[in-house]
Amino acid sequence: MKLREGKISTGELAEHLGITPQALSYHLSKLKKAKIIYETKYKNFIYYELNLSVLGELIVWLDTLKGDNDNES
Repeated sequence: MKLREGKISTGELAEHLGITPQALSYHLSKLKKAKIIYETKYKNFIYYELNLSVLGELIVWLDTLKGDNDNES
């Protein structure tokens, strides 16, 4: 995933995915709403980054759902 590499602009991300920035906008808005990514604005550009704290919390939550299989015999 390109976002793992760090901050990226909408145009760069759209080009990498082979879609228009307008089409990408819909998907980015859903990820922002879920707080998986966040945006920063600089001049005429918008940059996106992964929200690693939310992703870490999600991993912990998923681990609790699957249970503690390490202690089972």
